[in-house]
Amino acid sequence: MKCCLAIDIGGTKIASALITGKIIEQRQQIRTPQDEAASGMSQALADIIQQQQGMFDSVAVASTGIINKGILTALNPKNLGGLAEFPLLDTIAEYTAAPIGLLNDVQAAAYAEYQLLTKKVENFVFITVSTGVGGGIILNGKLQTGPNGIAGHIGHTLADPNGPICGCGRQGCVEAIAAGRAIEATAAKWDDPCEPAEVFARFRQGVPQAVEVVQRSARGIANLIADLVIANDIQRVVLGGSVGLAEGYLPLVNSYLQQLPHFYQTEVVPAACGPDAGLLGAALWWQNELAAKQKNRKNFNKR
Repeated sequence: MKCCLAIDIGGTKIASALITGKIIEQRQQIRTPQDEAASGMSQALADIIQQQQGMFDSVAVASTGIINKGILTALNPKNLGGLAEFPLLDTIAEYTAAPIGLLNDVQAAAYAEYQLLTKKVENFVFITVSTGVGGGIILNGKLQTGPNGIAGHIGHTLADPNGPICGCGRQGCVEAIAAGRAIEATAAKWDDPCEPAEVFARFRQGVPQAVEVVQRSARGIANLIADLVIANDIQRVVLGGSVGLAEGYLPLVNSYLQQLPHFYQTEVVPAACGPDAGLLGAALWWQNELAAKQKNRKNFNKR
C-alpha cells in the first residue's frame, strides 16, 4: 500500500505524519514560523520533506486559509500575516517530485469525519466552531472544494444583517456572531470580563450574561445548519471545534434546530477524529484522487 506524507499547517503549529491507509505513523509537530513567515515556512516545509525523503509516494497538505491555484490566501489576509499570497504548491515542489495535493484544513477534517462514518450518507457537512467558524461540504459523496478553493467557508454566510463587522469585511457573518472570537469580544466588555472557557463555565452555572452569549452562538449555528439542510438536502452534520465540543453546546444547537419545521432538521453529532483530522483527511482525499486519476488514465488507454 502506498504511503502519503501529510502536512497540517495551522496558525500556531505544523504537524506532519506518514499515513498508509488510515494508519498514522511518525507524527511530528513544530511551531509555525512567526518571524519572516514566508522564508520560515519554506524552510520548515523543506525540513519536513527532507526528513522523510524516500518514505512516501505523495504529499497531501491541509492548511488554514484558502488554497487557490496553489497559492495560500484568506478571506481575511491579516489572519495569515506574512503568509498572505504564499506560493504553497511551488514551494513544496522545490523539495519533492511526488504528486502534491492541497486542501483547506477544515475541508480535510470534513473528509476524515466522512470516511469514519459508520452509516454512509450522500450529503454531509462538517462544521468547526472554534476561534472562527469553518466547514467542509460533501455532496453526492464528493468533497466540494470549488474552482477558487472557497467551498465550505460557511462561517461567512449571513447570520444578522445588523450584526458586527466580520474579519472578512462583511457585516453580520455567522463567524462574527458565533465564533470563539465573537464570544471573547462580548465577554471582554462585561464588568467582570473573562476568557471563552470561563464564559462556558458561567453558562453551565446559569449566569444570565453567559447564557445569553452562548445561546446567541448556538442559535446562529442552528440556523446555519438549517440553511445548509434546505439548500443541499444534508443528511448528517458533524460538529467540532473548541466551542462546538464545549460541554452543553451541542444539545443547545440541537434544541434550536428541533424548534424549526422538520424540513430544516437533520442529525447533528460530535466530531470523532480529534486533532489529527486534517492530517488524515488530506491524505485519504489525495490518495483517493490519485487512484481516480490512475483509473481514468487506464480507461483512456483501453480505448
